[in-house]
Amino acid sequence: MFTGIVQGLGVISDIIASGDGAKIKVKSENFSLEGVQIGDSIACNGVCLTVVELFDQGFWADMSHETMDCTIFKNARRGLKLNLEQALTPLSHLGGHIVQGHVDGVGIIDSVIKKDNVMDVWIIAPNNIAKYIAKKGSITVDGISLTVNDVVNSSFRLTLIPHTHAITTSDDWVKGQEVNLEVDVLARYLERLVETKDNPQNNKVNNLSKELLMQNGFF
Repeated sequence: MFTGIVQGLGVISDIIASGDGAKIKVKSENFSLEGVQIGDSIACNGVCLTVVELFDQGFWADMSHETMDCTIFKNARRGLKLNLEQALTPLSHLGGHIVQGHVDGVGIIDSVIKKDNVMDVWIIAPNNIAKYIAKKGSITVDGISLTVNDVVNSSFRLTLIPHTHAITTSDDWVKGQEVNLEVDVLARYLERLVETKDNPQNNKVNNLSKELLMQNGFF
């Protein structure tokens, strides 16, 4: 699990294709690997990857075909910049929101408008996940925990502050660029609860209602 609070930047310095995916070498000068061991998870642009080898300024990680097909890593290349975050520990500060590192789909940046000290970004989400995106809700974009400021059909708007630009890859975003999207996991659980309630075969949860969900802060 992660929080979407980026801890450092990295770059893919090497990539080796294999029959079942690829292996990438991630190099970073400002991302701490203190405490990281072989087998630990690191979020790379929001994708949970397992460390298989460590070196002085980075690590190697394996990517399956499934990971590559569902993320921007289908176009992985040397020089690609990455937002990096170590997995949560019991003592971690939860500064963003709960992020699983399981990318739901790839969005496309529709516009980038820089004004004064902020940047407004509109992103088009795939139709199958757009329904999970809500105004003032949370979303993870390339591993960055962000707040949704507006939603129009399958597009949503983000407003990024200078601090975000300084510590993430967002300052390089351009129109037409693909980005990894992970919706708030609570939205998925809520959908499942409602689906289960509507199924007459599931008598155990027939007391679940929209009113009850509202009372408990889900709406």
